[in-house]
Amino acid sequence: MAIIDADTHVDECEATWAYMTGADARYKPVTLVPTEAMAEGAVRPGYARNWLIDGHLNVRRIRDDVRTGTTVEARELHDVPARLRRMDELGIDVHVMYPTVFLHYMTGKPEAHLALCKSYNRWLADRSAQSAGRLRWVAVLPTLDINAAVDELRWASDKGACGVFKLATEYGRSVTDPYFFPLYDEAQSLGFPICIHTGSADSPAGIGGGGDQDGGVIASNVVNAFGAIVISGLAQKFPRLRFGFIEAGASWIPHVLDRLYARRQRMAWAFADVKYAREKETLFREHRLYVTCQTIEDVPYLLKFGTEDHLMIGTDFSHADQSADIDSLGTIQRWADEGAITQEAARKILEDNPRAFYGV
Repeated sequence: MAIIDADTHVDECEATWAYMTGADARYKPVTLVPTEAMAEGAVRPGYARNWLIDGHLNVRRIRDDVRTGTTVEARELHDVPARLRRMDELGIDVHVMYPTVFLHYMTGKPEAHLALCKSYNRWLADRSAQSAGRLRWVAVLPTLDINAAVDELRWASDKGACGVFKLATEYGRSVTDPYFFPLYDEAQSLGFPICIHTGSADSPAGIGGGGDQDGGVIASNVVNAFGAIVISGLAQKFPRLRFGFIEAGASWIPHVLDRLYARRQRMAWAFADVKYAREKETLFREHRLYVTCQTIEDVPYLLKFGTEDHLMIGTDFSHADQSADIDSLGTIQRWADEGAITQEAARKILEDNPRAFYGV
């Protein structure tokens, strides 16, 4: 069995922005560290460093190797073999890598967003090329210019990318906004899934992200995106497109299904054109929906909701927040060995489902 970690991260570094040349270089992020004159305790531990991007500060985290179970060489891809060795220690064959700084709003300028995305993607393409296919990445696209986003996805399609990074809301636009349809159409043509990750691009520049990442315990924008995709019939508009909901947990699934089907059964008088399945058990299959679960959750219970072919799991490699568990994939296998879940369910969560979703 090839074990696939469905949600890992990279920490961007100076090398990430080395591809910004010519006119793009004016948007190159610069690292700023508070001076000694700052009052002690002015920032939380690990937050005493920032990227200056387009005139706004974005946190550049200082990680704890022990807490994350990783090293800076692996997190920032300075040493690709070091990351592969850590994967071997954890029994993981493939990492699917997501960004860090792009989890939040950085700029409202299309040209700056394009320059940042292009440099990031080229950095990951070069680094992942050293991994013999074991490091795969989700392309970050300049969605402030949807035509440029489509072009960038085409570029990434044969460079090791395996998905489209998407926030649930971006600059006032929901995931179902027709503005994104050209991108969805191209992703469908290329066989790329839409990977809706926690984070927010709805906060004003300079605020530092906001949304559910800053103090909230539930990534409600991701959960709302799930319901919106189902209610809108987006999966029918794009009949080969897959949708993933990443790093928002999965315990919300029973509640959202209950709300969707209460609406179907009790409000048919108001919503005659209901676009989702009559049976809860077929919803995930018919809409091609995938969700990353966490080992803190009651996964055996969640498997009762038609999710066995649609749950995945990730370690959140490099991060140390409420979603992080460096041994989460090993825990799933231990549960199977102890009989808490079947071996078949474990294989699907660890390999079959992420392979089907990401196409790796």
